[in-house]
Amino acid sequence: MAALVGVTTRASLEEKERKLFSDLSAMGRVIVAFSGGTDSAYLAWAANRALGVNAVAMTADSASLPESHKRDAEAFVARFGIAHEYIETHEFDNPEYVRNDPNRCFHCKDELFTRLAEVGSARGYEHIIYGVNVDDLGDYRPGQNAAKKHQVAAPLADAGLTKAEIRELSRVADLPTWDRPASACLSSRIPYGTPVTIENVKTVENGEEEIKALGFRQFRVRFHGEVVRIEIARDEMEKALTMEMAARFTAIFKKLGFKYVSLDLEGYRQGSLNEVLNLKK
Repeated sequence: MAALVGVTTRASLEEKERKLFSDLSAMGRVIVAFSGGTDSAYLAWAANRALGVNAVAMTADSASLPESHKRDAEAFVARFGIAHEYIETHEFDNPEYVRNDPNRCFHCKDELFTRLAEVGSARGYEHIIYGVNVDDLGDYRPGQNAAKKHQVAAPLADAGLTKAEIRELSRVADLPTWDRPASACLSSRIPYGTPVTIENVKTVENGEEEIKALGFRQFRVRFHGEVVRIEIARDEMEKALTMEMAARFTAIFKKLGFKYVSLDLEGYRQGSLNEVLNLKK
């Protein structure tokens, strides 16, 4: 391992990975909840290495998952010979999900884990696992409550792995997801209290694909009704703060139906829509 993370030593990181593989090997047959992001991709790869045909990665076939993420997920499993399936989820049929209160993520994950449990029960899979890491445990993530409800295991967190460590282990394993920008479902772009619909998440998806085509790597499109708020990573902000780019942003988002186009001067930060919540630290 050429570039170790923070104060993590080579021995410590290798020990965590050994624990992960040992824990996975003891699970028998598992379903990996696989979104295609850095964490779930590493977990799917590790489960495949530990369990072979006894591990299957399953991806939600949902409007909240961008089509580009589905393509990336398919390319990943094909490259590493990982068994993979889509499972249809119906969170948009649930009024509690569409209402989009601060528990939206719970309803999404509750639907996903319910569907995965049905498959597991029918086919004899003993465990459902997902890619939560140690860093995630300190954030506001109602989906973790759904995982507890359904007894979904979190092997990465159990092994003590942080996001940076998962990136490093993925880099060493030559996984193309090792430096993939942080991602989340499209519904996370809609402020709490604004109904989540297939139409507005697809509007966000189209806008993000246009920004990606401009060469930006880490960003979010936040949907605020008639207003779109664009968050760009600070190290890319200089490129965004030009009159030429302002004109391009305006053309893209007015074509998508927004009346006003704004660039957030604080830049991209994960979970910015949680800033309005009065959360106990």
